[in-house]
Amino acid sequence: MIKTDIEIAQESTPLHIREVAADAGIEETYLEQYGSYKAKVDYNLLKERAGEDGKLILVTAINPTPAGEGKTTTTVGLADGLKKLGKRVTVALREPSLGPVFGVKGGAAGGGYAQVIPMEDINLHFTGDFHAIGAANNLLAAMLDNHIYQGNSLRLDPKRITWKRVVDMNDRQLRSIVDGLGRRVDGVTREDGYDITVASEIMAVLCLSSDIMDLKDRLSRIIVGYTYDDEPVTAGDLKAAGAMAALLKDALKPNLVQTLEHTPAFIHGGPFANIAHGCNSVIATRMALRLGDYTVTEAGFGADLGAEKFLDIKCRMAGLNPSAVVVVATVRALKHHGGAAKADLNSENLEALEKGLPNLLQHVENITEVFGLPCVVAINRFPFDTEAELALIEKRCRELGVNVALSEVWAKGGEGGVELAKEVLRLCEEENHFSFCYEDALSIEEKLNAIVTRVYHGDGVDLTDMAKKQAKRLDSLGFSGMPICMAKTQYSFSDDQKLLGAPKGFRVTVRNLKVSAGAGFIVALTGDIMTMPGLPKVPAAEQIDVDENGRILGLF
Repeated sequence: MIKTDIEIAQESTPLHIREVAADAGIEETYLEQYGSYKAKVDYNLLKERAGEDGKLILVTAINPTPAGEGKTTTTVGLADGLKKLGKRVTVALREPSLGPVFGVKGGAAGGGYAQVIPMEDINLHFTGDFHAIGAANNLLAAMLDNHIYQGNSLRLDPKRITWKRVVDMNDRQLRSIVDGLGRRVDGVTREDGYDITVASEIMAVLCLSSDIMDLKDRLSRIIVGYTYDDEPVTAGDLKAAGAMAALLKDALKPNLVQTLEHTPAFIHGGPFANIAHGCNSVIATRMALRLGDYTVTEAGFGADLGAEKFLDIKCRMAGLNPSAVVVVATVRALKHHGGAAKADLNSENLEALEKGLPNLLQHVENITEVFGLPCVVAINRFPFDTEAELALIEKRCRELGVNVALSEVWAKGGEGGVELAKEVLRLCEEENHFSFCYEDALSIEEKLNAIVTRVYHGDGVDLTDMAKKQAKRLDSLGFSGMPICMAKTQYSFSDDQKLLGAPKGFRVTVRNLKVSAGAGFIVALTGDIMTMPGLPKVPAAEQIDVDENGRILGLF
């Protein structure tokens, strides 16, 4: 009988977190323990520890499908594979959101024998970072509405409030609400709504801040709404930034855990990649780089979203330069992109695979041609993948000058990632011509066009009348130099989730533009993308339970 992920994790024998920290070169003075197997690391380590940074390896993937790709599993297995080759390696990952954990996707701690542990803690409350982010977000919302109630000296227009409350749960009921009902003393009645915590700008702010003072500055720049005269009002105007920073001072410290094979892993921050920038924190990444010769990190969803934002937003702001990129795919997922039905994905189908391969090849070309980075394709192998199917993928990738490595980390842990690790080490020594998809000086519409034509391979971007007005206003406010954060479906290169593979001849419609002035980017909303997901008909929460000993069951 095949063991579940949680069973494998619960049967493991973790090292005490002090041992993991010592292996990473972290002195106990920087360590704040949360029990025996997790800790926070003081961010002052970065200021006080001199040294050369290691090489940064980004793991990304094809557009996700119901068949699954295994990006986090590959990330963890690759790190363990590098460790088996005698390398000093660290991992840098995002924290999971409770929304997917209780919804469709499940947890985000890897799988099989390539996991980070303690798996249950990481997937649930962990060290309370998301609760702190939600509290800071909602404190700002409370101070905003209180300001209006107490006389509104800033002349905020209640119909132009852009700041929403958040909760880290998929709850469609809260997308659009009316609050402030009741007596006069119960607040000002207005239309409002909730976002999921991982869509909060504060999540992005925390993940992009370089230190506590940068965090405070970014928080003060957050725009909460506009006055009757169309002037922006910020958290700084509301005198909220200091209290928000006080709530976030511990959340800013990276979390240290370990893989099943005791590789040090920093798990910190968790913005979604389809509605935010999809990368773990800059502080955690820098700390991992300072402590390891090689750091393996990942970006959310497919390379058109996560990798593009990692490279164009995070690397641009933090001055990071990846040494190599891994694009993860499965034979099953590629056949799905080629039109095969989910029930037939375990059967050999070279025709569907051939039709689905352009999705993978387009991601690979984007990495090597648009961003100028060395790349390897990792095929997350399943038992029913045939030799003919694997050979076809290898042939098509070699035609692009890119090697394919089989990843068997789910079943074999680090040993199953050694082949991939060897190719990554080779790529890390290759020439690197990293460049961005667009330059800062371009207009908002020019940047949008660059992403759509160069990364999505569409014909161009169309802005609705409202988006055109917003672009003009953002330019007049001095925000046009910021990078773009595309809020788009993760399932397709286009803004239509039904267009699988590598569609051509489409245009992307941007219906709304808003500035995240604290985070430092402009969010472009496309399609019917929403910032508050909903639960499915049968949520994963129905399978999760606790036994008489407090042992969690059913988490995946």
